[in-house]
Amino acid sequence: MSPRARLWLVAVGGAGLAALLLAACLDLPRFGGDRHPYGDRAVEASLSRHTANTVASVTFDQRAFDTLGEMSILFAAVLGCVVLLRQTRDEHRARPEPAAVSRPVRRYALLVLPLALLTGLYVVAHGQVSPGGGFQGGVVAATALHLLYLGADYRALERVRPLVPYETGDALAASAYLVTGLAALLGGSAFLANTLLPYGTFNTLASAGTVPLLNAAIGMEVACAVVVLLAGFLDQAVEIADEGENAEGHDDADRRGK
Repeated sequence: MSPRARLWLVAVGGAGLAALLLAACLDLPRFGGDRHPYGDRAVEASLSRHTANTVASVTFDQRAFDTLGEMSILFAAVLGCVVLLRQTRDEHRARPEPAAVSRPVRRYALLVLPLALLTGLYVVAHGQVSPGGGFQGGVVAATALHLLYLGADYRALERVRPLVPYETGDALAASAYLVTGLAALLGGSAFLANTLLPYGTFNTLASAGTVPLLNAAIGMEVACAVVVLLAGFLDQAVEIADEGENAEGHDDADRRGK
């Protein structure tokens, strides 16, 4: 295809997209109103399934298939980074030397670590009840582990995050999300439909049907994915060096575990 033909193709496609967006904007509810057709339906559906957090109801119930796509994007992105950042033949591992950490930083990091980890797990567990959920709680839990890197050294972090269990957990969590959707199909409903479990008691942990299951699967997938992703970048920054690189040269300061 010639450059001129590609330009015309982009122009026609862009004009069509602009016309559709303009038509959609003209049909939007009046600005500043307190009623919205989609919002009203989303809240009604959320309450009917005993889900106190309407956002979680939209994410893991009414539009759970969209969330599956977002999870798949994260899974594919982490997989791509693992492949690109893997150790190659012209690289070797230079064990980092622990750097000196000031006592206040060490105490603060080690004190906050269990609190941050507990907060992340709390956000995941209460996603169907209060603001938060699997995505937010998974990121908090994963980054909480890396306070050990700030408060101690890189070797201490490696001891608490062996990559194989986290890689396995990432795959199992993604599979659990799919299995939950397929179970709805086997039960005679639509894929990822919230019809498998009883809705329980409103505003309690035992509520919202399959929303807590999907929320927990996302939390585990995000937490494991972030740990694996950060491990790849930290390995590149701290341990992996070119074969011709002098271990005591200009990169020595970068390979001291900090």
